Amino acid sequence: MTVSVLVPSSLVREAEDKREATRKIGYVARAATVFRADRLTVFPDSEGERRWGGGFVETVLRYAATPPYLRKEAWGKRDELEFAGVLPPLRAASQTGSGSDDSGSLRQGIVTEVGPEGRVRVNCGMQHPISLVVPPETEVDEGERVTVRISSREPVRAKIVDTPLPGLSVDRADLSAALGREDAGVRIATSRHGEPLTAGRLGQLAGRIEGDGMTVAFGAPERGLPAMIEGVTAEAVRSSRTPDEGAVETEPADGTDSSAVEPGVPGRFDLWLNAIPNQGSEVVRTEEAMFAALGCLTLTE
Repeated sequence: MTVSVLVPSSLVREAEDKREATRKIGYVARAATVFRADRLTVFPDSEGERRWGGGFVETVLRYAATPPYLRKEAWGKRDELEFAGVLPPLRAASQTGSGSDDSGSLRQGIVTEVGPEGRVRVNCGMQHPISLVVPPETEVDEGERVTVRISSREPVRAKIVDTPLPGLSVDRADLSAALGREDAGVRIATSRHGEPLTAGRLGQLAGRIEGDGMTVAFGAPERGLPAMIEGVTAEAVRSSRTPDEGAVETEPADGTDSSAVEPGVPGRFDLWLNAIPNQGSEVVRTEEAMFAALGCLTLTE
């Protein structure tokens, strides 16, 4: 099951300074990590951006998702990371704790030196970089990240394996492209105007999500997803609820393109959900919505 989370480039539009913006992004990364999201995608919302846009958001998210032992070597000094010290630790199971020390555990590493006879030196969080053999028919360059399987720490026994890097993956993509991925699963838009997420509705969704995975999209403070998608209004979302399936078929009265939300088609949402139907605050921040929605949607039957 693949879990993907989509957040807008306007994520930190209400932040008063770079420190606050950095901290907010850190909580978004932490929410994605807590609920074992595989991928965190930043989609463009240029109209909603203010001082810091998608490049800043993506960079800070990528840094936060980088294992602590690789950050200095992988990132160096960058203006976007001026306040990286305020980021909350993710403590991802694939990076820290007993999970990364057990026999056969996977870790991220970065190639620090390419040597002769198909060997490279890799920093993977051990006391010193270790010399490893590059798998046949594989080429790696200095500075490239690789996946290392550690079977023993004393003595050190490890090897580079041809598997995706463990941990949270961060990227940028258009909303339609992110929703059109083959592993998108159930494509869910979160909105206060969507169908209320009830115990009964969750029971209907749980089996499907557990089997197919899911992609969940979130809005920005004071700027929900309907405002970001051309041709979609809050009223259209409310009036298009289908209690049996939870799908949304939006046909705007003005004739604008509704392809971004038509259900059952790659690149479009399957349903709109309100994960906090009785919210007590006028504005729910993105990171708060993530904890509320993912906490429910990742429950199993």
